[in-house]
Amino acid sequence: MEVQVFMLRQDDPTKCTAAKLVKFGLARQVRRTVQETIVLHPFAEKTVLKKDGSLAGSITAIDCSWELAQKTFARNFSGFSRKLPPLLAGNPVNYAKIGKLTTAESIAAALFIMSLDDQAHAILNKFKWGHTFFELNRDLLKDYSNAETQEKIREISDDYGLGSVSSY
Repeated sequence: MEVQVFMLRQDDPTKCTAAKLVKFGLARQVRRTVQETIVLHPFAEKTVLKKDGSLAGSITAIDCSWELAQKTFARNFSGFSRKLPPLLAGNPVNYAKIGKLTTAESIAAALFIMSLDDQAHAILNKFKWGHTFFELNRDLLKDYSNAETQEKIREISDDYGLGSVSSY
């Protein structure tokens, strides 16, 4: 799966996980989204499912500041918009907060749910805290990757006591 990032440069560039993915050749920076991509969108109606991996040959993350997310995602992005189910952040800034994921964590989570585990791990292996994300969410990610419907995703997040908070 090709990984793309649409970077809005709203955060500290030295802490930007998307920029690091581009630097190491794990993602390609794009200036716009296209119809044939899965767009990670925290306010999308649908949650990413394993079967979404067959929708497109790429996944695109919109790299923006959490403070500006509401305004940023009011824009219309081309592609198949998907949100992530509730997950715990493994990054040091938002450690263990539900849904406050970095761009790299979001991409890795979506890839894992779509059964692209090796690619997901390759992305987070570039960060010293990357393993923490997988440790915190090990069971959740496995359960989400086995879910076949939006309803099942909701059941899983309710079973873990995470409710309907989406991640990105």
